[in-house]
Parts: sequence; C-alpha cells; structure tokens
Amino acid sequence: MRVLLLGGTTEAAAMARALAEAGVEALYSYAGRTSTPRPQPLPLRIGGFGGAEGLAACLREGGFTHVIDATHPFATSISRNAVASCAAAGVPLLALERPAWAQAPGDDWTPVQDLAAAAAALPRTPANVFLAIGRQNLDIFTGLPHRWLLRFVDPEPVPLPRASRVVDRGPFTSAGDMALMRDHRIQIVVAKNAGGDGARAKLDAARALRLPVVMVQRPAIPARETVASVAQAMVWLHRTPPAERGV
Repeated sequence: MRVLLLGGTTEAAAMARALAEAGVEALYSYAGRTSTPRPQPLPLRIGGFGGAEGLAACLREGGFTHVIDATHPFATSISRNAVASCAAAGVPLLALERPAWAQAPGDDWTPVQDLAAAAAALPRTPANVFLAIGRQNLDIFTGLPHRWLLRFVDPEPVPLPRASRVVDRGPFTSAGDMALMRDHRIQIVVAKNAGGDGARAKLDAARALRLPVVMVQRPAIPARETVASVAQAMVWLHRTPPAERGV
C-alpha cells in the first residue's frame, strides 16, 4: 500500500497523523500556496502536477495504490483532476470532506453561487466588509467602494484599495472574531462555505453581532466516494483493494 494524500487542510493534517501512526507508506502533497506550512509526519511534495495527465503520470510512476483527497472544498481544480486521473490510472480515490455549514437560527445569510455573485450582492454604497475568502480571486472585488478587512496566513501584500490586513492562522474563536469585527466596525461578512470548525468562528461572531453574511456555496465536483472523518477514511483504506503499484 502506498497512499497519495492531497492536503493543505486541518483534516489532511489529521489524516497524515493517522497514516503515520498506522505505518502506512504515504506522501503528503501540498499545492504550495502557503509559504509556512505546518510540519507533517509524512514526506512532503509541494507544487502542482501539471493537470490531470500529470497527476495520472505521478500515480503510475510513484506506485501509488490509493489517493485520498483532503483538499479544501473550494480547491476544485485538484479535486476534479484527481477524479479524472484516478479513473485513468485505475487508482481508488476517496474524498475526505468536511460537512458544509448550515444556517442556524439567528443567522442572516444571503447564499450566492460564486464570488462574482458575492460581489454583486454587496451594497453599492461604501460599507466595512470582512472579506473572509482567502487571498485568491480578490480582483473580483476591485472597483467596489467598500473598506475591506482581509485575513491571511502569510504576510501577503494587500491587493485591494482601502483594505486592512490581519495576519493570523486558525483555528479562531468567536470571541476573538467578535473583537476583530468590532475593532474594524464590520457591517457585512463575505465567506465561502468551507465547513469545519477551524473557521466557523466568524459566522458565530456575525450571528452574535447580528451582521449579514454573504455565503458563497460550494462549487460542483464530479461524483466520488466521500467520507467525513479520518476514522472512516482508514476503514475505506483497508477494505478497498489497491491498484497494482507502478502500473
């Protein structure tokens, strides 16, 4: 057995620990978007594969028998490539995917399909917006009149005018995010429905402060077998016949 773990999330880190503790031969692959990734108990590979064909070649040449996709729910390119490449290489694929957030009593959410729709859903007059979507695709919001609060893991340049940057790494707390929003006089929150516990504090804080949230729904990914926990992934790993190594 040799596992390729596609990671970069809290769930992937937990999966890496479980594989290491079980003595499973595995390689942890990062996209490389974070300059200071957390240490992992598995050998690391950083960078892209060159599309679905490149990933399929990596699976064959690396002798991988299983793939576990524990990437971010919005990392659609790698997840779609994993579906295509595993099918081409005949390697079993499992997605370890955190459940999406669900609206709770007291939440004021406006669901939108994508970031362009999120930008269109914002008011035309200036407001203080917590743009909690990471550092990609911020150009979509260029030209809007708002004052932005951005939170990055790395000390990235601020790519929007009238923006304040906070450098911090989760998991966050609702008390901490409430204080952050009060300090910046936030009026609206824009978030991706990433799910999980590490980043939901902003939603709890928005509920407590009675702030509206523009919630970007998850993009569609081709059908694949999916579990929600590391324990379930380990069960799948040991009951799923492996691909022949090096085929």
